[in-house]
Amino acid sequence: MPKGQPSVVPDDGLTTRQRRNRPLVVVHTGIGKGKSTAAFGLALRAWNQGWPIGVFQFVKSAKWKVGEENALRVLGASGEGGSVDWHKMGEGWSWVQRDAQMDNEEKAREGWEQVKRDLAAETYRLYVLDEFAYPMHWGWVDTDEVVSVLRERPGTQHVVITGRNAPEKLVEFADLVTDMSKVKHPMDAGQKGQRGIEW
Repeated sequence: MPKGQPSVVPDDGLTTRQRRNRPLVVVHTGIGKGKSTAAFGLALRAWNQGWPIGVFQFVKSAKWKVGEENALRVLGASGEGGSVDWHKMGEGWSWVQRDAQMDNEEKAREGWEQVKRDLAAETYRLYVLDEFAYPMHWGWVDTDEVVSVLRERPGTQHVVITGRNAPEKLVEFADLVTDMSKVKHPMDAGQKGQRGIEW
């Protein structure tokens, strides 16, 4: 794709501008590190464009403080770019299902219901649905419904979904899918996560 030019231009009746400004569904999946980090990088770009941003953190603990949250909240409150709202839905780590699974399931469903309301109201221009692949993979949220809602969303709302094991139906529907593969990770050598790298 030299100089940002597409290799194929579909015969879909859209102008170049219409095609360029088409709202996207983006999926970051795979076992490698960096899925959420990449999504928050997109949020920084959206903030710079003055877009309102809604971050919905599924499954991760509401007590967990990630660096991106603090940075994006400060930027959102600065008045220089877009606004940022941050919603935490879960109670436990995304890769560990605890005894409180039913509570987590309920919160994930509640979170999805809020996302649906915000999509219908066109509340945000960019939605980061962090770790949302897990509730679909675990059957807590119906993938067919997610695809249907995203297909019918009004306006120019971009949606980024992160998490391992993104359902195939979501992958097929999405406009942009990146599978983060792991080549090496410090945890493989017994090193725990560290400040500034994992959070």
